[in-house]
Amino acid sequence: MAGDAFADAEHRMQGAVDALRRDLQAVRTGRATPALVERLSVDYYGTPTPLMQMAAIHATDARTITIQPWDKKSLGDIEKAIQKSDLGINPTNDGTVIRLNLPPLTEDRRKELGKVVHKKVDDSKVSVRNVRRDAQDHLRDQEKKKEISADDLKRGTDRLQKMTDKYIEELDKVGAAKEQEILEV
Repeated sequence: MAGDAFADAEHRMQGAVDALRRDLQAVRTGRATPALVERLSVDYYGTPTPLMQMAAIHATDARTITIQPWDKKSLGDIEKAIQKSDLGINPTNDGTVIRLNLPPLTEDRRKELGKVVHKKVDDSKVSVRNVRRDAQDHLRDQEKKKEISADDLKRGTDRLQKMTDKYIEELDKVGAAKEQEILEV
């Protein structure tokens, strides 16, 4: 029974790391990448829809992203969503394609983005610690029900802490790599 708790905890902790990686893809660096806007929510006929489900998105060069919607009527909606986002980019609409020209990041903007990365990493750490707490509660419940011994509880708690430390270290590495990418000039 305790093995299930560890497998579930490990799966959920890995999920927190994967979610952080996905979130950090949307944080702007100096280079153009479709991941910046793929998950941008667009109000499409009254329904919030991810941009990647509405258009072909390409990075044509290091500073330009082109968005070609499948439905030309959605150009205005996509343009509004980009303007409302925190990307700080003004879209150019030529009637068939939207172009996003990414200006070089200023030093202040790089520092701001570094803070955003730190916040996302910290939020992910909280998620991992919440998973640890849930698993510890599960182990304590098992001990109260006499399904495991006090020694098993101690070993399980130690194992959970090692697992938590491993995933928090991985979160730190992912965050540090993204910060390095942002600071690259």
